[in-house]
Amino acid sequence: MCARGGVSMFKRGDVFDNPVTGERATIQLGTRETRGERLVVDLQLRGAGFGSTLHRHPSIHERLRVVSGSVGISIDGVVSMAELGKTIEIPPGVPHRFWNAGIIEAKVLLDFRPANRFEAFTRNMIGLAQDGKTGPKGMPNLLQLALIADEFDDVIQFLSPPRLLQSVLFPILAPVARMRGYRGS
Repeated sequence: MCARGGVSMFKRGDVFDNPVTGERATIQLGTRETRGERLVVDLQLRGAGFGSTLHRHPSIHERLRVVSGSVGISIDGVVSMAELGKTIEIPPGVPHRFWNAGIIEAKVLLDFRPANRFEAFTRNMIGLAQDGKTGPKGMPNLLQLALIADEFDDVIQFLSPPRLLQSVLFPILAPVARMRGYRGS
């Protein structure tokens, strides 16, 4: 079974490395086994602050459990340290981010439902990083981001730049990005 565009779906045991952020994702339960309904990932975060940017998922329920290390988390503006072994539920629409709050590697178990479109987004972001097309925090330039934000708005919404600014700026940048050869997927 294939995801959009004929790409094989994630399966148990697949490993993906982000050479920019140093993150390593090992698939524990893939979209292939769940027909896109669920994705469970062991994510290793290198030390010194690496993690996700502030975002929300309009239709995805996310669970996060710290397996090792120190992990900071911001959920709906409340910042705390995630407790080792405790599962944190993040409902759809809630702004959040997490990061390695220690100096040594941290490991989190992430569970996404539904996951099919999230997988497509993840493949795009890892591909951009592997192609050297992201900055030091793993985010693409503004032209690429404008197209990704549009393509995957049903899956993930970045909160920086602010959504209001995105709603004005990205529709202007999108045609420029396309003319320069960028694609949303």
